[in-house]
Amino acid sequence: MTNNWSAGYVSEINYTYGFYRELTPAILSLCALTRGQSAPDVTAPLNYCELGCGQGVSTNILAAANPNIQFVATDFNPSQIIGAQTLARDAGTTNVRFLDSSFAEMVGRSDLPDFDIVALHGIYSWISPENRYNIVEFIRKRLKPGGLVYISYNTLPGWASAMPLRRLFVDTAAERGGPILDKIDQALVFAQSLADSKARYFAANPGILDRLGKIKDQPRSYLAHEYFNRDWTPFYFNDVVDELSAAKLSWVASAQLLDAVDALNLTHDQQKFLASIGGVERREGVRDFLVNQQFRRDLFAKGTLPLSQADVRDRWMNMRLVLSAPRASLPMKVTGGLGEINLQQEVYAPLADVLAEGPIEFKQLLSDPRTQALGFQRLQQAVTILSGAALVQPCLDAAGLESRKVATDRFNTVVINRARSSAELNFLASPVTGGGVSVDRLVQLFLLARKSGDSDPVAFVWRILSDLGQRLIKNGVTLHSAEENLADLAERHAVFEKEHLPSYQLLGLV
Repeated sequence: MTNNWSAGYVSEINYTYGFYRELTPAILSLCALTRGQSAPDVTAPLNYCELGCGQGVSTNILAAANPNIQFVATDFNPSQIIGAQTLARDAGTTNVRFLDSSFAEMVGRSDLPDFDIVALHGIYSWISPENRYNIVEFIRKRLKPGGLVYISYNTLPGWASAMPLRRLFVDTAAERGGPILDKIDQALVFAQSLADSKARYFAANPGILDRLGKIKDQPRSYLAHEYFNRDWTPFYFNDVVDELSAAKLSWVASAQLLDAVDALNLTHDQQKFLASIGGVERREGVRDFLVNQQFRRDLFAKGTLPLSQADVRDRWMNMRLVLSAPRASLPMKVTGGLGEINLQQEVYAPLADVLAEGPIEFKQLLSDPRTQALGFQRLQQAVTILSGAALVQPCLDAAGLESRKVATDRFNTVVINRARSSAELNFLASPVTGGGVSVDRLVQLFLLARKSGDSDPVAFVWRILSDLGQRLIKNGVTLHSAEENLADLAERHAVFEKEHLPSYQLLGLV
C-alpha cells in the first residue's frame, strides 16, 4: 500500500530524537544582533511555530524553558506527533500544541495565531516544490511584520560532488524489496562494491570515498531521512532568497554564529575579495563558493529594522551570559572553515573563569578586573565565538527564572525517569538559557539518583542497568562483571560531580 499522506517522505522509520540549538529564541535574537538587526523580545508573550517538528523534542524543550511563548508544531507523521504530545502531557507543559497537519493543511487552518517566529530545520531540501510553495504561503499569511524565520537546508556548491552518491543510494533502494532498513544496508553495500570496482567517479572525487565510510557508520534512522527521501534538493543560497521573497522575507544573518567571524573561515585574500563584492546577499552567495558550503542555517525576517550603533551597544551591554560547558574541560580551540584554530589563552581563559561563576551581564565583563582590559570589541568577538561553539549561551531575564524553573523541573524529571529504560532523549531544558542542554543517559541516571536522595548513586545506576541486562562499554570493550561495571561507573560519577554538576547548577538543571 502506498503511503500517499507521506508525499514521498520516508515514513517507515521515525526521525531521530534531536534538539537543534539554533531554534532557541535567545540564540536567534543574538544572531540578529550580531548583524545589527532588531528581533522580537524573547521575554515578551510571543507565538512560535515549528514546521516539520519530527519527534517534537526541540519544541517540547523550548516550550518548557520559555513559558511566556505559545508554541505550535506540526509534523506529517502521526506516530511522531503522538510521542511529542505524550511528552508534553507527562511534563505538564501547557503552552504547546502538536498537530499532524500537512503544510497545505496548515495554510488553510483558521485556528492558528499569527506568529513571531517560524522555524523549520532539515525540511526545505527534503520536500517537493509543491510543499515548499505551501511553506512559503503559510509564512506569507501567518508571520507577523518584524517576525523571524529560521530555515536550514543543503547547499551548493558543497553538495555538488556528492549528489551522484545520494542518487545511487535512492536508485539502488528503489530496486530492492523489504523494509527501509534493509534497503539502506543494501544500498550502502552496493555503493561500496562500486567503489571497490575502481569506478572513476570515486577517483575524480577523492573525498567521496571518505564520505561513504562515514555514512556507513551513521544511525540508519538518520540516513533514512537524510538520503532516501523521494524529494531532495540542494540549493544555492540566492535561490532560497528568491523563493522566500514571495513571503516578503529578507535575509538577516547566518544562524551559525561562527559564520559571522571571517577570521575563522576565510584567508586574508578571501576576505579582501569578498569585501569587493557589492550587495549583502550577493556576497553571501559568493562566500558559499569560498568555503564550499554544504549546509546552511539562515535567519530571515519579514521586514527588518536596523538598530543604531547606540542601540546595538546597549543591547550587548545588557545581555546576560553563562558558560554552558564544564570549565575544567573547556576546549581552547574552535573549528571553522579554515580548520581547527587555537584560542588565545590571554583572552579566553580569564573570560571563561568569570563566566564559570554564573550568569553575568556583558557590562559586568567590561568592569571585571580579569576581563576589563580586553575592551568592548574583543569581548564581543570572544563571546560570539564561544556562543557559536556552543560553549557560552545568552541567558533569559533573571526576573522570570523561578517560574521557568518550575516548568523545566517538571520536564526534566520526566526525561530522567525515562532514562531508566531508554537512551532516546539526551537533552534537558534550561530555565537559565531557554534552550536545551546535552545530557547523556548515564549522567541523567546520576541526576536521577541525586533527585531520589540515594546515598550510593553508583550502585543505584548499576541496579537499573543490571536489571535490564545492560553492560557498559569502555574503550570499545564490553565490561561483563559487576565489579568492572561498578568501577567504571565510579570513575564516571567522579567526573560527573567534579565537572558536570557545577555546570548543570549554573544552567538551572539541578
